[in-house]
Amino acid sequence: MGSGIAQAAAVAGFAVVVRDVSEPALRRGEAAVRSSLDRLVAKEKLGTAARETALTRLSWTSELATLADCGLVIEAIPEDTALKRALWQELDGRCPPATIFASNTSSLSITELAAATGRPDRFIGLHFFNPVPLMPLVEVVRGLTTSAETFDAALAFVRRLGKEPIVARDRSGFIVNRLLVPYLLDAVRALEEGTGSVADIDRGMQLGCGHPMGPLMLLDLVGLDTTLSIGEILFQEYREARFAPPGLLRRMVAAGFHGRKSGRGFYDYTAEPPRPSDLTL
Repeated sequence: MGSGIAQAAAVAGFAVVVRDVSEPALRRGEAAVRSSLDRLVAKEKLGTAARETALTRLSWTSELATLADCGLVIEAIPEDTALKRALWQELDGRCPPATIFASNTSSLSITELAAATGRPDRFIGLHFFNPVPLMPLVEVVRGLTTSAETFDAALAFVRRLGKEPIVARDRSGFIVNRLLVPYLLDAVRALEEGTGSVADIDRGMQLGCGHPMGPLMLLDLVGLDTTLSIGEILFQEYREARFAPPGLLRRMVAAGFHGRKSGRGFYDYTAEPPRPSDLTL
């Protein structure tokens, strides 16, 4: 997500500083951006000159202090409130008061994250969707303390990226995940209960409902660990059974089956094309 947001901003004309926790992580992010830009050029959705110009707008660092000169900082770290609050507290002491802070969280309270800083009026949610360079939507989430000035600036930024903003209330899951996550979790329950196979559940939703991707393959793309975290956050907020992660999802995450990023989830990505995993339910 972080490299995708950085790419979208660089292509739109912004100078971008990408910060990650280690050099290997930075190199993976840089490689992902180059590969993504190459695909856009190959599909004639981006010119070669635009690709090269976008790359010159990106700089890569593992030093948090480098972000001190940025007018907007977008955080895209794991869905962990304590982890995010600790990062924002540190950034609050390094960035000037005018800098706007934005979280890419898909489920956590923007108001709660903003309270970790001394600038809750300049804190907002910008929830992008994966893959960021291709997905046109951004949820703009205004916390209780977000100022009108910050809200307007965030909308303008999203539109300059060529994205379409929708405005969501500061409630767990916002709009999309509040509707999407129960659907994904129900697909896991259907598999767990023997309603259908991995392939048939996915083909059913593709061919029967016109979805471009079945729910189990979509889970692999989002990340099973990420979906588990989001489900737990939503269940804690709403206390409704539809948000409770099923046992199969928990067991797969415990086994290290996190989806595409780990090479295995509901599908085995060591094969081409990926084939349904042989799961012991």
